[in-house]
Amino acid sequence: MIKFYAADVSNPLKDRLLVKAWLQEVAKVGKHELVSLSYIFCSDEFLLEMNKEHLQHDYYTDIITFPIEINPGEVYGECYISIDRVRENAKEIRSSFADELHRVMVHGLWHLMGQGDKSPAEEAAMRKREDASLAMRTFHVEQRKGSVE
Repeated sequence: MIKFYAADVSNPLKDRLLVKAWLQEVAKVGKHELVSLSYIFCSDEFLLEMNKEHLQHDYYTDIITFPIEINPGEVYGECYISIDRVRENAKEIRSSFADELHRVMVHGLWHLMGQGDKSPAEEAAMRKREDASLAMRTFHVEQRKGSVE
């Protein structure tokens, strides 16, 4: 079950059904079942307050991920995503907003499946997983579009 919410911004997500199918495929690759996954889109200020309150961090971030329940092979969690940060990051790296949003979304999913990013080795592994997932998205979306049209 994947749900999308907007806290204090408009929901920016397009093609929700395709994104859900893609995230399910990523979970399968990660050998996990998506039981309950929520994405909450918000502003920088909203996420900054959460960062301060829950993690005692006083800085902007693009995503905060909260596991709700820990069961091996299952995903139960919430991912709070700052649309402001995603937009800024996309400009900075010269990426499309949609690509950067999807990268951040899948980053949160990989966190919920156990992938860390604190050490240089973990960060490199996370980047590889993000890139592979984004490549899979392109293929998966094209396949789904072809079967729908």
